[in-house]
Amino acid sequence: MIEIKRSTNEDPEFLALVSMLNADLAIRDGEEHSFYDQFNGTQQLDQVVMVYFLGEPVSCGALKAFDDEFAEVKRMFTHPDYRGKGLAAQVLTALEEWAIESGYKGCVLETGKRQPEAIRLYQKCGYEVIPNFEPYTNMENSVCFKKMLS
Repeated sequence: MIEIKRSTNEDPEFLALVSMLNADLAIRDGEEHSFYDQFNGTQQLDQVVMVYFLGEPVSCGALKAFDDEFAEVKRMFTHPDYRGKGLAAQVLTALEEWAIESGYKGCVLETGKRQPEAIRLYQKCGYEVIPNFEPYTNMENSVCFKKMLS
């Protein structure tokens, strides 16, 4: 019923989910969307995880190198029809496992205050709020998180 798949930034199913994510964020971020959008390209995302439900891609996330010790979680999205089923947590867990395999000690991420469901997910999954990192240091809408991996 549920399948988790590793992929790359060139996967057309990943790009379709990211397109839906971008449309959602354009509404939520309003006037600030162009600022955030410039940091959300898919070119540097070579570690992509997708969840399939009955063969359909419904949730995704990706990793990007942040520095030598941390991976940055990017492009987390679950199709609205499939939210509340724990799929995003499965994506996040799969990304964390891949980060460990890749030699990272932890993960960092940025999300927006206008995405309370994302904030709840990250807190539930053990992420702690940290001071905003670049390029989000002066963005009032941004919340940054970190989690050490074992």
